[in-house]
Amino acid sequence: MIRHYFLIATRDFFLYQEPIEEILRERIRHYNNLEKDIDFCLTANLSFLNSPDLRIIKNQLIKPSVAIVSLNPKFIDWLKLRTNYAIKGSFMSSRLQMNNSLVTIDDYNS
Repeated sequence: MIRHYFLIATRDFFLYQEPIEEILRERIRHYNNLEKDIDFCLTANLSFLNSPDLRIIKNQLIKPSVAIVSLNPKFIDWLKLRTNYAIKGSFMSSRLQMNNSLVTIDDYNS
């Protein structure tokens, strides 16, 4: 099982109020310069919140939301410092498949 870290906020906040697209684009460019594999994604698939330990977070979401999921806790901490209205957390999963900025998370539990 692998620990995944996430930052979740309303879709409007991440996509329209915060410069998340620019931040992620800069991060991708930085990773490419270092020849490092991308270890994060932006997703609307919040199925990992169905875990009993994360239902509290799911219940706080009153509007459609998206998450940035990463294997790097420092990246999520850094993003949290830049965004006021986001919730940070983590979960365990045996598989995280990233494909063209979409994510499928299987066998999750926190």
